[in-house]
Parts: sequence; C-alpha cells; structure tokens
Amino acid sequence: MTEEAPHQPGPRGLLIVMTGASGVGKGTLRELWLKNQDVFYSVSWTTRTPREGERPGQDYHFVDAEHFLTGIGQDGFLEHAEFAGNHYGTPRGPIEAALEAGRDVVLEIEVKGAMQVRQATDEAILVFIMPPSLTELRRRLEGRATESPEQIERRLSRAREEILEAHAFDYVVMNDDLTRAVLDMHAIQRAERSRSARLSAQTLSEIVES
Repeated sequence: MTEEAPHQPGPRGLLIVMTGASGVGKGTLRELWLKNQDVFYSVSWTTRTPREGERPGQDYHFVDAEHFLTGIGQDGFLEHAEFAGNHYGTPRGPIEAALEAGRDVVLEIEVKGAMQVRQATDEAILVFIMPPSLTELRRRLEGRATESPEQIERRLSRAREEILEAHAFDYVVMNDDLTRAVLDMHAIQRAERSRSARLSAQTLSEIVES
C-alpha cells in the first residue's frame, strides 16, 4: 500500500481593507468592484439600533452591549471602537476561516479601525479611497441630506486629517471617476496575488519537476 501524500493547503486569501473619509463613496465602489467575485465581505458588529432601511446581517450585525463586550474580552475582534456611545467592531473568527480557505476577505471600515487591523496582522493590505477634493467631499455629504451642517463640518475636519496621513497606506485610489477606481481596485487585487512571497515551496517544486 502506498502512503498518501499529506494534504497541502492552498494559498491564503488576501485581506484587503478599504478605508477613507465618510462620503467618499466606499460602499458604491466596493459593490461594483466585488460584483461577480467570490470574496468574503466582513460584516461589522455594532451595538447601535438599526437605521431605516438597514438590513441586519448585511449592513451590520446588531448585537447588545453585553454580547459585544464579551467578544472584546475573548479577543474576538480584529479591531473595535466606541463612537457616540455605541460600539463597532470587526469579528476575527469568520475572517480567519475565510482566509485559511483561500478566499479573499474585504473590510470596509473607518481609518482608525484600519490602522488597528494593520497592528493586529501584517497580512492586511490597506487601501485609502481618496476624494478628488474637500469641496467635492462636502458636496457629496450635503447631497446625502442625512446630517446637520455641524456634523458635516466635523466629518470634513476629520477627513482633512485623514487625507494628510494617506502615505501610511499601501495604496491610494482616487475616486473621482468610478469606473477607473473600480479598475484600480482590480489591479491592486491582481498585483497582490502575484507577489513572490505567496509562492509556496511546493508550487515551485511542481513547476520545475513537471
């Protein structure tokens, strides 16, 4: 009886983190970029109540504070933060399972959360979505008509600080032309899959022995 070769796991998926100022168009860009792709999109947890039109399990996993704090105590989040009295976080377990299975994972989170992910794992690929200008970002925020002028000014002030830190990210995608921005995201994905560090010794052996 011949001995079976041990199972060799395939390459891990990519962990791609999209971030950028509120109103820059991350959600629309993500939906078009990931259309027809078999990727794992991580849905964040939050303790706030759902807003009108939000879909539990698709926009957020809505949980109570006790459940969320238990997750923190068990190191169950790649990143988490408190904002306006509510907790937000990215669950660790489903992400690790998807990466191990070879599926690309996409997170769409705030800038501070993205930097927490960078500290938690060195395999994170951070992509900063850049507005063409603060004037255009203001126009988009005002066009949503969901916030007061004071809230918009606070968001713009934070956006200014975040833009000046864009050099801390692996890639910057300018979202002034949506079609081009989608192509840029695909290009980043292809480039990261082609990194030599992702080649296993087994793959190289198979190539030279075939």
